[in-house]
Amino acid sequence: MAIDIRRERAALYRASARDVDEVVVPPADYLAADGHGDPNTSPDYAEAVSALYTAGYAVRAALTARTGEAFVVGPLEGLWSSADPAAFATGRKDDWDWTMLIPLPAAVTAEDVAAGLAAAVERKPDVPVDRVRPLALDEGRSLQILHVGPYDAEAPTLARLHHEVMPARGLTWNGPHHEIYLGDPRRVAPERLRTVLRQPVRAVG
Repeated sequence: MAIDIRRERAALYRASARDVDEVVVPPADYLAADGHGDPNTSPDYAEAVSALYTAGYAVRAALTARTGEAFVVGPLEGLWSSADPAAFATGRKDDWDWTMLIPLPAAVTAEDVAAGLAAAVERKPDVPVDRVRPLALDEGRSLQILHVGPYDAEAPTLARLHHEVMPARGLTWNGPHHEIYLGDPRRVAPERLRTVLRQPVRAVG
């Protein structure tokens, strides 16, 4: 059976659509691609996501060649930041910096990543796999909530998280805003999309 990160780390990929939950996110490894601007209109964003999935499947093939094991690629995730944190709640997408992610299971080694990226560059020279890099994250204490609906409708939930829940709990930002996309927008109606909205936090002071 293929390794399924969503099953193995179920608590991190499951969230309430009503209540803001607190979780502790352990260190984890990802494939990452960076960019800037509105993901709805930026060709750079589409290229980054294509490169990530190409790299993800190549790394899976490298793991299989080495061990006989395989893993389920995805889901797509993203780290979002801005010089002005209010840009998220107000929807100023041209101000966003992003790092799109594919999570990797613990069985994947640095050698698997290197071998997979090299193979992807060779097999698909038209895809910008060279912009993909390994990334280790240690988010630790975090708040998260499930958003159901279009990505463009996240602003009220983010405003509640940032301006109501965090201050009420004596917490502040401790890393970029993190989104986990549980639905495929190519196949799921916008009103049924499910996205985990996560914010690493620390106590104020």
